Amino acid sequence: MSLLFTVLFLLLAGSSISPAAAEIRFSNHQSESGSITPIDEFAFEINGELELNVSWFVSPRSIESEELVHLGFFLTTRDAWFRVLQENQDSNGTCPLHSDLIETVFTFDLIRQPSHEKIDSPFGVVYKVKKPGQYTLVFANCVKRQLEVSMDIRSAMYNKDPDTGARDYLSSGTTVLPRFYFLLFLVYAPLAGLWIYLLYKKRLTAFRIHYFMLALVVLKAINLLCEAEDMSYIRRTGSAHGWDVLFYIFSFLKGITLFTLIVLIGTGWSFLKPFLQDKEKKVLMVVIPLQVIANIALVVLDENPFATSGSISWKQIWLLVDVICCCAVLFPIVWSIKKLREAARTDGKAAVNLMKLTLFRQYYIVVICYIYFTRIGVYALAIITSYRYQWTSEVAKELATLAFFVFTGYKFRPEAHNPYFVIDDEEEEAAAEALKVDDEFEL
Repeated sequence: MSLLFTVLFLLLAGSSISPAAAEIRFSNHQSESGSITPIDEFAFEINGELELNVSWFVSPRSIESEELVHLGFFLTTRDAWFRVLQENQDSNGTCPLHSDLIETVFTFDLIRQPSHEKIDSPFGVVYKVKKPGQYTLVFANCVKRQLEVSMDIRSAMYNKDPDTGARDYLSSGTTVLPRFYFLLFLVYAPLAGLWIYLLYKKRLTAFRIHYFMLALVVLKAINLLCEAEDMSYIRRTGSAHGWDVLFYIFSFLKGITLFTLIVLIGTGWSFLKPFLQDKEKKVLMVVIPLQVIANIALVVLDENPFATSGSISWKQIWLLVDVICCCAVLFPIVWSIKKLREAARTDGKAAVNLMKLTLFRQYYIVVICYIYFTRIGVYALAIITSYRYQWTSEVAKELATLAFFVFTGYKFRPEAHNPYFVIDDEEEEAAAEALKVDDEFEL
């Protein structure tokens, strides 16, 4: 149970980490008195800047000039934010905008129109970050009386090249990812070509699931290419130019295909039998729709620029659903192992079944390690890593995925002498001897 609680804690803690793409954001924002709303997060270098523009500022009541100083935006690091909260409790509700621990970006007393309830003309500021670090842009409404405000916000955070002055809209810890994703695409594309060559050369021993595996590799390669282009465009322009749509589509298809493949291999479909049993179909009928809903929900939540407490809670829920789906795909492998263990003791071809059992056990262990590392270990790595090295968690995740694909392809390649089907006489004798030893040990 302690391990389970540890896993859940790491999952929920890691789910609060938002992707650091930080493209140019446009959104309408509403807040009430006493609300403090995180807007976006970005890792700045020494030449980092924030462009903040506000338009169509509306309040149902007139605002006094002395109240405008209690409305505004500020930047804060995570450590400073915890200290601000503590300071706020100790001093009975001091406004964070007036704390020395944060960097005040803009307060509404600069508008110089205190009596207006609606301001149509846009206004804004370009703020140069004083110290490098990972900051969160926050809006604070600290007006004592009940006051609701609504506004349109455009925020752009970027780092500037000290030599050319070019803007880099990617967060400091993610600037290397576009090149890394493209390099991975150059790895997966030859792997797909190699798999096509194997399917052609071994077409007599190739099954339907081998073509399904090819589809997965192709989808993964296209997904990496779209992700590289998506982040590359964001880096240069602050906008994805539609590449994010392609990335989400292929990422969704790749995820669904991967889970389906694990279930099909785990049940022995196309290898051991040409059909699925009812309980195995039920696993697919539960896992796949949940994966569809979870992926769509996470896309919607990631595209929402304002990380409210409600959206964070929903993101944690859907990430937990994803982990549950990952655990559910293990059941067909367990069922196959159980059947093979029983068949190894009763069937005349005990040695063949024993070899298949060994292969299923290996695959079961690898799937568990893959799921645990990519769903839990990566989040833990992102939490403990400095903001400048946030790319390491994504690199670790992609390398683990590549290793998992290579292992699966190698173990279940189209071969006449694959352990699923035939073993030679020496292996038959060795397996029979191992089975005999197991029986004597149990007696």
